[in-house]
Amino acid sequence: MDEEGRKRVIGIMVAILAARKLAQYDRVRMVPATVSAISDAVHWAEEIMKEIDRKSERSERWIPSTKG
Repeated sequence: MDEEGRKRVIGIMVAILAARKLAQYDRVRMVPATVSAISDAVHWAEEIMKEIDRKSERSERWIPSTKG
């Protein structure tokens, strides 16, 4: 996946993670709790992508080549 594609995926993940947290609040304003929820979502989206990369790199090493 190219860098632009990764940014899009992380952006989508951040939106999903932040929306779940922000849905708990009555009003969404840029208060410390909102900023914190968005920051946490960015952090977790990046961590999830790192784990996906780590697992995909590991699995690629063990996939036998189908080329003759």
